[in-house]
Amino acid sequence: MIRFDNVSKYYPTRYGPKYVLRDLNIEIPDDRDIAILGANGAGKSTMLRLLGGIDFPTSGKIKSDRFISWPLALASGMQGKLTGRENVRFICRIHGVNANKETEEFVKDFSELGDSFELPLNSYSSGMRSKYSFAVSMGFDFDTYLIDEILSVGDAGFRRKCEAAITNKRANANIILVSHNMDVLKRQCNAAILLAYGRADFYESVDQAIFRYQNL
Repeated sequence: MIRFDNVSKYYPTRYGPKYVLRDLNIEIPDDRDIAILGANGAGKSTMLRLLGGIDFPTSGKIKSDRFISWPLALASGMQGKLTGRENVRFICRIHGVNANKETEEFVKDFSELGDSFELPLNSYSSGMRSKYSFAVSMGFDFDTYLIDEILSVGDAGFRRKCEAAITNKRANANIILVSHNMDVLKRQCNAAILLAYGRADFYESVDQAIFRYQNL
């Protein structure tokens, strides 16, 4: 279970506080794969950052008993001076997981980095870093995976591999997915949250949520 209790988030600006989310009260069930819909600026990515613990509410609380991933493809928690292999070990220590050769080789193979896996992350292009971060995320068994447009990373072959990996993880976990690709949302999700007009509304039907979103 994940529950937002009167959660608000704003950022200071020269014109005063800019609210992205305001007084959200919503419960996200464990047994559904959730699509997050909303116009640009509605707070979709902010919601994922709050869920992943890399940002904090201005007010209110988020309660959960789930082991939740960071937003996939986010590389901010990694160390640029460490190699791809060393970062796998570093991230394992952060999450209290024993690093092993199998996990390291899985990340190397999935990310398709080849010899660059042994180079510092600072030498990676943005595309390489996104592939690497996704591969690291797939090396962990989370209860809930947070996905923010990562399924558009790389070429068509890599995108298919990403979707297949997510589908496989869904056998024992659920996902919360932000994407502007409605076909991806329909394939991967079976419920939705629509952020609009300062509200967060839960929909049992992805099709219904998409219809409401497209008619805002």
